[in-house]
Amino acid sequence: MIARQPVGQLWLAGVFPGLMMAGMFVLYIVIRCKMQPHLGPALSAEERNVPMREKLKLLRAGILPLGIFFSMTGLFLLGVTSLVESSAVGALAATVAALIKRRLTKDVMENTLRKTLVVSCMFMWIILAALCFGAVFDGLGAVKAIESLFVERLGLTPWEILILMQLSYLIMGTFLDDTAMLVIVAPLYVPLVKLLGFDLIWYGVLYTITCQIAYMTPPFGYNLFLMRAMAPPEVTLGDIYRSIVPFVLIMMLALAIVMIFPQVALWLPEWHYQR
Repeated sequence: MIARQPVGQLWLAGVFPGLMMAGMFVLYIVIRCKMQPHLGPALSAEERNVPMREKLKLLRAGILPLGIFFSMTGLFLLGVTSLVESSAVGALAATVAALIKRRLTKDVMENTLRKTLVVSCMFMWIILAALCFGAVFDGLGAVKAIESLFVERLGLTPWEILILMQLSYLIMGTFLDDTAMLVIVAPLYVPLVKLLGFDLIWYGVLYTITCQIAYMTPPFGYNLFLMRAMAPPEVTLGDIYRSIVPFVLIMMLALAIVMIFPQVALWLPEWHYQR
């Protein structure tokens, strides 16, 4: 809503970059465990030899969630539903699944509706605040002033300005979450990105990747505290800080690849909407 870009294109633009990063993580873990097997020891023979009946039982347990997932994404990719309609279909499918499992009680419905309303209202107020903030700053000429500062006074190229934007996200991410950054910075950066001639769908992917990197950088990385809460007592926060270094470097490499090759993010939405 802030960038005035289609949600469907933004959603599809993140598919290949996300799969690329997942593949890079897997490749790193495989290579690291080959070099240092003690970091990822293999399961024992007893744990690997699972009876076929147990495997089929586990597979059957995943059919229903897979069906819900397909109802949300498969119908959209097939062109049967729009993205908004897909969310409604997914909600309906989850409700039917709860009914089949006999878990659709009054308490479940009340808690689900309450939590949905809380999240929806929160994001609506965040977006409303960001739009108002951006409108005031744009009316005061802040966007043109920033463009004049970067382009005319400092003589920076569009790519240098874009890199500085991403660096500012990384710095802010050490003490702010992505929602706060979205409200504070996006109303200023989005018009500037458009003036510099960059694709806003592509920039949305860059913003998302950068925010995920910021989520893993100390001292205020949300994911770091989450990992600390889940880790055994002997694992310290310092251990976690040191462990995330290679993964942050991998994500920065992925960010650079998407910046250098925009079609990694743009090919799928272009292909889907030009059919």
